[in-house]
Amino acid sequence: MLLELHISNLAIIEQVNITLAPGLNVFTGQTGAGKSLILGSLELLLGLRGGGEEAAMFVRPGSQEARVSGLFDVSSPAMAQRLGQVLDQAISPHEPILITRRVSASGRSSVSVNGSPATAAMLREAGGLLVDIHGQHDQQFLLKPANQLLILDAFADAAGERQRFEETLRGLRERQRRLMELRQSEAKRSEAMDLYRFQIDEIDQAQPHAGEYEQVKSRYSVLKNAAHLKAQSAQVLQGLSEGDDTVLDRMGSLKGRMQELLRMDGSLADLSGQFEQAEGLLQDAAKALSRYQDRLDGDGAELAQVEERLDLLNRLIHKYARSAQSGDDPLEAVQAYRQQIGVKVQEMQTDSQALSELDQQIAESLKRLADIGTRLTRLRRQAGNRLKPLIEAQFRELEMREAQFDVDIRSRLADDPMVESSGLDEMEFLVRTNPGQEVLPLRKIASGGEMSRIMLALKTILADKDQVSVLVFDEIDANIGDRLGATIGRKMQDLAHGRRAVGKPTPSDADARQIICITHLSQIAACADHHLQISKEITGPNSDRRTVAQVRVLEGEDRVRELADMMAGKGATEATIAHARNLLAPKQRALAGCRNRPDRAMARVPA
Repeated sequence: MLLELHISNLAIIEQVNITLAPGLNVFTGQTGAGKSLILGSLELLLGLRGGGEEAAMFVRPGSQEARVSGLFDVSSPAMAQRLGQVLDQAISPHEPILITRRVSASGRSSVSVNGSPATAAMLREAGGLLVDIHGQHDQQFLLKPANQLLILDAFADAAGERQRFEETLRGLRERQRRLMELRQSEAKRSEAMDLYRFQIDEIDQAQPHAGEYEQVKSRYSVLKNAAHLKAQSAQVLQGLSEGDDTVLDRMGSLKGRMQELLRMDGSLADLSGQFEQAEGLLQDAAKALSRYQDRLDGDGAELAQVEERLDLLNRLIHKYARSAQSGDDPLEAVQAYRQQIGVKVQEMQTDSQALSELDQQIAESLKRLADIGTRLTRLRRQAGNRLKPLIEAQFRELEMREAQFDVDIRSRLADDPMVESSGLDEMEFLVRTNPGQEVLPLRKIASGGEMSRIMLALKTILADKDQVSVLVFDEIDANIGDRLGATIGRKMQDLAHGRRAVGKPTPSDADARQIICITHLSQIAACADHHLQISKEITGPNSDRRTVAQVRVLEGEDRVRELADMMAGKGATEATIAHARNLLAPKQRALAGCRNRPDRAMARVPA
């Protein structure tokens, strides 16, 4: 509900604070008094009017900026949560929400919600949840086919089927996306598969093992330098043990002298033992060197084999172990790469299998989607058939006796790429207001008065299916007479207090709506729970005269006088005044009756 509306420096409004009430709120006043500014200020507040030059035109001459603030109360926890998501802040039920929009004379504007900044897009979305304004056709909630479909689904109790359709479509789209990715990469995947398999075969055939590279490289160095090694080792062996006056011969002589010294001085035992150890070590070295020479007798065939193996390992290392760090075993890096591409080949094989599996899953999803969509379409068509006579009955009560209402549903096939999450159907409300005219979509109805009456009829039937609790009607009294005005007034009052023409016979807070109506008809104004008058006056001296709009609440005789003026102008007679009192009499009786019926939830209406 909109609790308060504060307007400053907006056109001829200098400063106005408007307190609104539950039920039916009516604004009246002479032509040009500024009633349209109330609607304009709401549109500005809710983001239905943008910034720039359009908004700058609203700024009162001589002012730096115009400001509109609205204080809202949201009782529904679901609506509070949805608003919190839109506005990106915590919104609690029954805690007031203060929305403020400022527009500077240069056209720049800013928005804040509970003191926190918000974007224009956030404001428009939140405004569409809070208030439904019926005045500018392209900005009305019910004129959008997507919103009409939501309301029809609620009327059809089809929310469950719609959710199942959305979930099924989401799964189908994901599988189709995955299938497209797989098919688009199938050629590349095949090329990569061939490359990986070649690399796997190359590595597996070589069978490299950790540490082998250093062993092969060392053996290759030995075989390649065998002649030189053999010559050098022969010279060492000859000097050690095979020639004249060898190292071992001298060592034997030195050892004998140490033994003579030991016989004379026992303290040389350790030193003598060292000489014996040295002789043993030299003898072992001579034997090892002799065996080493034998190993140097390898033929050219072994050298060729070792060289070939070393070349193979070097190729593997160069191709598959470029990332190996210094000091690492390069063949371990080759083996790690082999494991990596082995995993990739398995994944690619799985992807190939997934192609056929996805085809089957997509076919199953399409069938399931078609089944759910068909059931959803059937529910919608049945609901449309039930809704048509109800709406047309409302049209007759609103003196649109020849008006025709239809629900146009066009269905797609489940495999149509244009299918949306709402179902297989495109749906739109169609209306023919006069005989001989074409049946047109609701959004193409030209007459503002007809549009407002159509909206009132729709709201009367669909009130409990629509979560927007604040309705604003403008031009609803265009080109209508007093009798129809009284009918429209009663219907708006019934709608405001949850009284339904069909369905629930008693008022309900859940069905109640706050209605704001700008009207010229006394019959409509007489039905109001809260009557506000907009007037203007010229203030200031002759050299600095200004036009200022004012808003005041009318009660008692002031309200009677306003109704009389609406009927007869300033020349209202006693008869006109008496007629005005008669218009208010049913309202007073209804209020008294409701005060005696606490179960009717009407005590909140101000006296």
